[in-house]
Amino acid sequence: MFEQAFKNIDDILHKDAGSSSELDYTEQTSWLLFLKYLDALEQDRAMEAELEGRPYTFILEDAFRWEHWAAPKTADGRMDHHKAMSGDDLRDFVNIRLFPYLSGFKRRATGSNTIEYKIGEIFSEIKNKIQSGYNLREIVEIIDGLRFRSQTEKHELSHLYEAKIKNMGNAGRNGGEYYTPRPLIRAIVQVLAPKVGEKIYDGAVGSAGFLCEAFDYLKAQPGLTTGDMQTLQERTFYGKEKKSLAYVIAIMNMILHGIDAPNIVHTNTLAENLMDIQPKDRVDVVLANPPFGGKERKEVQQNFPIKTGETAFLFLQHFIRMLKAGGRAGVVIKNTFLSNTDNASVSLRKLLLEDCNLHTVLDLPGGTFSRGGSKNRGAVL
Repeated sequence: MFEQAFKNIDDILHKDAGSSSELDYTEQTSWLLFLKYLDALEQDRAMEAELEGRPYTFILEDAFRWEHWAAPKTADGRMDHHKAMSGDDLRDFVNIRLFPYLSGFKRRATGSNTIEYKIGEIFSEIKNKIQSGYNLREIVEIIDGLRFRSQTEKHELSHLYEAKIKNMGNAGRNGGEYYTPRPLIRAIVQVLAPKVGEKIYDGAVGSAGFLCEAFDYLKAQPGLTTGDMQTLQERTFYGKEKKSLAYVIAIMNMILHGIDAPNIVHTNTLAENLMDIQPKDRVDVVLANPPFGGKERKEVQQNFPIKTGETAFLFLQHFIRMLKAGGRAGVVIKNTFLSNTDNASVSLRKLLLEDCNLHTVLDLPGGTFSRGGSKNRGAVL
C-alpha cells in the first residue's frame, strides 16, 4: 500500500514546477506525512481521553486540523469534494494561513521537548514547494488514504521512508549526508550494546539513522517495563543537526519509528565551545557518521584545541569531549585520517591513543557509501 502511494506522489511532484529532485520529493512528502501523522496521534489521544472520561484539548485549532482543511468527509466517511479546497484556494490556504500558524508554535510552546515546539520548528524551516494546488490536492488525497495507527503499519511506513532517504543518498547533490548504510549502523549499535537508562547521542544526526536503529535495538530487549519504554521515549536519544531539511527528516524518521517528540535540536554543533561542555551534558554512548570534507570557518575552529578546517576532525573532538568517563563511541570517519601526516590528523590520533581506549579500527571496503558515485572510503573507530 505505502510503496505504491510513495511512487504515485513522486510522479505528481515530478510534474510540478516547484520540485526538481529526490531531496524536494522527500521534503514535500515529509511535511504532509507529518500532519497526517499528527492527526492520527490526536485522534488516538482524544479517544483515550473519552474512554477515561476526561476532556481532551486538540493541539491544532479546528480550521488547521487535517480533517478540516485537507480531508473533510461526508457522513459516510468519503471525501467531501464540495468542502475540500483545491487549486489556488488550497495552495493559498497552505502558504498564507497554515504554514504561518504552524510555525507560530515555536513561540507558543511551553518547552523545546514538546511536540508543539517540534511542529513550530519543522514549519519554520521548510516551505510548501508544490506550486499547483491541483497537484497538492491529488497528493493530499493519496496521503489521506494511508493508515499508520497500528505498529505494523508504522513499521512498514518507517521502512519505506528509510528507502526514500536512501534514494536521496544515491541522488548526489549532498544526498549522501542524509544516509549511512543500515547494516553498518546495526553492526556498530550491536558492538556498543547500549542499555536502557543510558544517554545516546549523535551530534551530526542527518536523517537520525543511528538513533532509530539504537531505538529498535533497545525496544527489542526482553523484559522491558512501562517505565523503561517511557525512558526510551523521553530520556534516551539526543541529537543535533545544522541543516534544515536533514532536521525535518530526522524528526519525521524518529516519529515513524515510534518516538513521539524526538530530542533533536536544530543547531550547529560545532559552534559550541568544547570548554563549555559540562559533566551534566555528557552521554554514555555516541553513534555518528559526521560529514567530512567540509571547510569550517576560523571562528568555528577557535572552539577546539586542535585547529583544523576539516569538519569531521572537529566533530571527533566534540564526541570525545561529550563522552562520560567509561562512555563508548562508534564513529565513522574518512579512512585517510589513519595515514594523513598533517598536524591535525597526527594530534587527533595521539589524542585517541592517549586519552581514549581505542578498541577497534575497522577499515570499510570501497563502495560502502554510495555518495553520488563518489569513491570515498571510511573507517569506524
